[in-house]
Amino acid sequence: MNHMDQRIVFMGSPDFALPTLAALANAFNVVGVITQPDRPAGRGRKMQPPEVKVLAETLGLPIIQPFSLKTPESIEAIRNLSPDVIVVAAFGQILRQNILTIPTFGCVNVHASLLPRWRGAAPIQAAVLHDEVSGVTIMKMDQGLDTGPILSQRSLPIPPDITAGVLSEQLAHLGAELLVETLPAYFAGEIEPQPQNETEATYAPKLSKADGELDFNQPAEYLARQVRAYNPWPGTFGYFKGTSVKIFQAHAVDQRLTKPGKRYIVENQPAWGTRNGLLVLDELQAAGKKRMSGEEFLRGTRDWLAEQEE
Repeated sequence: MNHMDQRIVFMGSPDFALPTLAALANAFNVVGVITQPDRPAGRGRKMQPPEVKVLAETLGLPIIQPFSLKTPESIEAIRNLSPDVIVVAAFGQILRQNILTIPTFGCVNVHASLLPRWRGAAPIQAAVLHDEVSGVTIMKMDQGLDTGPILSQRSLPIPPDITAGVLSEQLAHLGAELLVETLPAYFAGEIEPQPQNETEATYAPKLSKADGELDFNQPAEYLARQVRAYNPWPGTFGYFKGTSVKIFQAHAVDQRLTKPGKRYIVENQPAWGTRNGLLVLDELQAAGKKRMSGEEFLRGTRDWLAEQEE
């Protein structure tokens, strides 16, 4: 059977899923796209379609937007597409056994980490925060959270100044490429799915806005990584005069005897003391102000060093 004959159903929602859908539609027979419902977004709370829906419309592919995959209607709709394989990239809902067993070749997931490292919802942020290398895994899904056997993997070094947003884009393209290479071999029975080593598993749970608060009892080096790891989501922030200051870019400077949370000025830029070194703020946004460079911020903020405990 030619791999062009295999019926593929794609599931995904955010922009991470776009390169995979585009690559699949280009090389295979995609018979349907399942994505999240339109949701109100932005100031006017207008209904926004998921990014994947917009691309699927341009590609002229049938679209299903179930509120939940648990309803009999959703399962029926998927069954009616009679998929040979379901490909999942950043879909945002766990698939249960009654869906995993529909396709002949099961469900295949594009996951943005080198499994079993960083299972869970925020693998890219975790990698930027803790690792020197990241990558993508194509795996066959089972009922667990990113626990299924591995079909293929490819790694990508993490450059020292990259944000999670930029790395995410690179991994999305890498994942799409690897998937398109992996599927024909998988369909032909040439790939033996490799079980993950459970003892090496680590988890990257879903992040919330609150996770972005900087803890100055950490070393500056770690906080500078956190600023990159949480850019663009969930963002990082500290407090100045009781209001939060968003940090978009920062770097660490070695300095002895700094006091955690104390404010300093370094190289004409605002800085916070940490457990070890200074966190220098290159780009930030104070409440009610626009984004600006650290120097600009200091020009408008005469009292950065005022009222501090010695």
